[in-house]
Amino acid sequence: MNMGHRRPHSLLLMLSTLVLGGCVSMATERMAQNLSLAMLNQSDPEVVRQGAPAYLLLIDALIADNPEDPGQLIAGGELYGAYAGGLVTDEVRRRSLTRQAMDYASRAFCPRQQAVCAARDQGFDQFSAAVAEMSTGDPQLLYSYSSSWAGWIQAHQSDWNAVADLPKVELLLQRLVDKHPDFARGRAQLYLAIMRTLLPASLGGKPELGRQHFELAIQYSQGLDLMAKVEFARRYARLVFDQELHQRLLEEVLESEPRQPGLTLSNVLAQQQAAMLLEDEYFQ
Repeated sequence: MNMGHRRPHSLLLMLSTLVLGGCVSMATERMAQNLSLAMLNQSDPEVVRQGAPAYLLLIDALIADNPEDPGQLIAGGELYGAYAGGLVTDEVRRRSLTRQAMDYASRAFCPRQQAVCAARDQGFDQFSAAVAEMSTGDPQLLYSYSSSWAGWIQAHQSDWNAVADLPKVELLLQRLVDKHPDFARGRAQLYLAIMRTLLPASLGGKPELGRQHFELAIQYSQGLDLMAKVEFARRYARLVFDQELHQRLLEEVLESEPRQPGLTLSNVLAQQQAAMLLEDEYFQ
């Protein structure tokens, strides 16, 4: 009889524990996401450059406490990727940081897309078949994985085995924009634009297709993502020797307000890069 009386209390205790655990999980996930946003919304790159290591240690601790939470893993991958891609010049450190970004993104993505991850080290045809069958119901997972992989390849561009994986990343991003063309305010379009303007048409590049992606990236961000214009100038206008387009894009960047939610740090860096590109007399 005593056992019968205790069962409802035990059940309530168990439910309370589950609810509390869920609240803690949501709170830590929000904290992880807020850390990422705090860095992306900072207008002083030097503040981020000096403070980011503390952010990274904190996100590591949050993930260690809940190592399978996809939201925290995605936030961790974004933090590591953003820091490595925009603020670190040392190649050894950049490779290490992008490896950690890729690890976090993979831990979020691969349990939910096992066939794609299993085919990652196989031939392109096997990988393509796996991608064709995968669900794109969660575009954030796919974008996080693809962009982290692209950042890792960029940091390992001296390794031809790493560079050989670019078509696989391109395939993933194409699958993403086919289903969600405006995702992340056009950032997936921007990645594709850069990939498709790496080479001139005479060497197998697709600069005109790249131009379309650049224009879509600008359109989907409503012109607020200044890095899209900088890369459009750097990758496409210089590739096809279009000085007028190059000048117009970079001047637009310098005349724009950089402070935009989620884009401020990137925009400030874009303005710095635009000024340098205008000064280097590429077309002289």
